[in-house]
Amino acid sequence: MNQNSLVSIDDISRDDILDLIERARYFEEHPNHKILDGKVVATLFFEPSTRTRLSFETAVNRLGGRVIGFSDASTTSSSKGETLKDTIKMVSNYVDLIVMRHYLEGAARYATEVTDVPVINAGDGANQHPSQTMLDLYSISKTQGTLENLTITMVGDLKYGRTVHSLLMALRYFNPTFRFVACEELRMPKEYRDFCDANGIRYTEHTDFSPVVINTSDIIYMTRVQRERFADIMEYERVKDLYTLRADMLADAKPSMRVLHPLPRVNEIAQDVDNDPRAYYFDQARNGLYARQAIICRALGIDIYSYDKGE
Repeated sequence: MNQNSLVSIDDISRDDILDLIERARYFEEHPNHKILDGKVVATLFFEPSTRTRLSFETAVNRLGGRVIGFSDASTTSSSKGETLKDTIKMVSNYVDLIVMRHYLEGAARYATEVTDVPVINAGDGANQHPSQTMLDLYSISKTQGTLENLTITMVGDLKYGRTVHSLLMALRYFNPTFRFVACEELRMPKEYRDFCDANGIRYTEHTDFSPVVINTSDIIYMTRVQRERFADIMEYERVKDLYTLRADMLADAKPSMRVLHPLPRVNEIAQDVDNDPRAYYFDQARNGLYARQAIICRALGIDIYSYDKGE
């Protein structure tokens, strides 16, 4: 396994997180480089994606590298029965870095075990999404001026939402208070509640998305109820529209509060919220470019500051 791989946000320390945030800030100020000249990155998306895939590919292009890969697994040899192991080992012959999204939990970790090429997990089932976490952390840091001592409210699909799972784990270093707002079917899984207990993280659970919860939050992190994760479509229909944030619900929210969402949204954020200055989800998506530039350079062992000095 390449030690620069990023499979889980748990693979990196508090100092690594703060360093990546500084690198992301640097790339926001200087997005275009030739730092990846001669490097080839594979984007292997066995599951559909728009923002993650395009932001990774844009990050590589803006850094002067080349991209190969696929966004539809049905067009690859996996549709002929090729194993994930064989696909990874084959692609490893051609590239310096693999960015992979897969529908199976643990697929990215497995990929690191069969190649020495660094692997970045771009989402594995309902498990982890560490690059999304880094752009979330960068967005929180930018808007709040700190990651410390914040009240973070997570709303919607907390059972299958890999973005909230990764964010919860990353914020353990910064003394957060969490509010988990979900119905019983989609509540935060026990393993993550146990994680909070083991790490002394304060949290409360709510089924009501109440004014008290909204008005005392520093960040409201909305999530989509993911139809693709449900085996029972009737269960999905029963819970899909339980939590919708509307503009009138923000009337007494903190002026500094920001609404985040990993996107795509369906019905969980009404269109009228877009005009509220606290709506930050489209800016959040833009931050993904800078965070992923930072992650790519870390994975390839590139010191961006030495490069800038011509060393």
